[in-house]
Amino acid sequence: MTILSIDTSNYPFGVALIEEDKVIGEYITYMKKNHSVRAMPAVEQLLKDCGVGAKELTKIVVANGPGSYTGVRIGVTLAKTLAWSLNIPLIPVSSLATLASSGRYFQGFIVPLFDARRGQVYTGLYEFQEDRLVCVEEDRNIMLDEWVTKLKELDKDLLFVGNDVSIHESLIKEVLEDQARIAPFVSHNPRPSELAYIGLGLKEMTAHEVLPNYIRMAEAEVKWLEAQKKSE
Repeated sequence: MTILSIDTSNYPFGVALIEEDKVIGEYITYMKKNHSVRAMPAVEQLLKDCGVGAKELTKIVVANGPGSYTGVRIGVTLAKTLAWSLNIPLIPVSSLATLASSGRYFQGFIVPLFDARRGQVYTGLYEFQEDRLVCVEEDRNIMLDEWVTKLKELDKDLLFVGNDVSIHESLIKEVLEDQARIAPFVSHNPRPSELAYIGLGLKEMTAHEVLPNYIRMAEAEVKWLEAQKKSE
């Protein structure tokens, strides 16, 4: 069993290959560059470096959001195209769950976080139970001040993880004080090998069944709907 995982859902970009119980190749960057130009060449180079042919792949796992609308579309489209052309299963995984995996050894709740602008964040609540990542509160788009107020009511330590945590760190610490822990910077990039590992335990789907999970509509879509209502 050889699995390829792809994550282009946010600025961190990653692809990985796992074979049975080994990570045989992994590539991660955190650069504000166009994933559409880099994604397929990175997949090809990873396969070449690991000596794996495309036809040897048995599954593909993709981070299907939330995150950057464009980034999510790029990764899902690439994964769907590969899965369809190779006639192999495709497994979608929450981008936030992938990021939460960085807190594997934290004894408490893990709070993955992507900035969604204007005081909003994409986030959720996770914990590890016997080495299995469990979703405690489903992924959502929410105002950060509302989210941390809700988290304040929990009687557990909280680990915040993600490159965008630094944008909101002052508010997080102001409300949650010692209850909040900030993961070290080396944990802020989601690992594509963890993405593949999560996918191992999830339902296989066909390429046509997998869709991006944006959680909220793009601003252009919201404005279009508002304009339609006014015209009516």
